[in-house]
Formats: sequence, C-alpha cells, structure tokens
Amino acid sequence: MNFRIGYGFDIHPLVSGRDLFLGGIKIPFHKGLDGDSDADVVIHAIIDSILGGLGAGDIGRIFGVGKPELMGISSLKLLERVVHQLEQSEYTIGNIDVTIIAEEPKLSEYIAAMQMQLRQVLHLSDPTAINIKATTAKKIGPLGAGEGIAAIAVVLLEKRCQKLEVRHYEKTNEN
Repeated sequence: MNFRIGYGFDIHPLVSGRDLFLGGIKIPFHKGLDGDSDADVVIHAIIDSILGGLGAGDIGRIFGVGKPELMGISSLKLLERVVHQLEQSEYTIGNIDVTIIAEEPKLSEYIAAMQMQLRQVLHLSDPTAINIKATTAKKIGPLGAGEGIAAIAVVLLEKRCQKLEVRHYEKTNEN
C-alpha cells in the first residue's frame, strides 16, 4: 500500500495540583491532566494515530500502564520513540489533523506553538503538515462540564519513495 491512515483518541480528567500540557506546550491553567505521564492528550492521540497507521498497536501496548519509569515522563519523549519506530518503517508522515475538545482553557493563542513544537519532534518541514484546532463540547457531558480534555488525531502515512539507483555506463570502443 502506498498510503495508510491512522486514527487516535485520548481523554484524561482535569485535576488540581498538576501542570497542563497540550501538544508539548505548558498551558497556564489552574488544573492539569491526570495520568501516568504528563497526560498530554494531543500527543497521546498522535502516537495512537501513528501506531495505528503502522499497524503497530497502541500507546498502552507499546509503553504499558503504571510503569515507574514512565511516571511523570514528558509525552514528547514517548513521541520521539514512536517517531524513531516510524523512521525505521517504509512510511513517512503526509499530514496530521488534530481536534482538541475542551471547555477551558481557551487554546487559540497556543495552537501555533503546539504545531511548531510537534513539527520539530515529528521532523516535518511543511508548516501545513500538522493542523491543530480546538472546540468545546457545548456544555454537554463530562467534557462540557470541564471535567477533562480529549483529543482526536488522524494521520496519513505515505510510503517512502524508493531512490532509483542510476548507473552510468561508459561507452567503450573495442578494437
């Protein structure tokens, strides 16, 4: 296959006493997301989308749950490991589209920084290769009540171009 699509979803509850990280950026807010790592739902959704596109499982299967060495780890470190796995495959990222669902905080002023941070870690030179947008749950359900934040990510993986070996043949004169 020349193209593969991966889909990722993550959700974590908001709690007091933790910093809020989204897309690898620390967001000033009075609550943070609860989880083993920094609980960055944006990065976790991206990780699951890449792993899904590769047919390589999911974040829980790859990293596990409750491992002491992962407690409090930056999700950027986890993403770096998945990027390494991706680079060992025959695929590369075409583009990623992410939707963050959060009643608060308002995220519009942080999206460009998230995209820049993620482009660096994902080794994406095209500024349009990662799109992040934020919406609310319109006060519906637990997300609408501000109890947590969720993210959805879709990735298009493209088969790497095979470099053709070009051979130069010298014309020889035979006597």
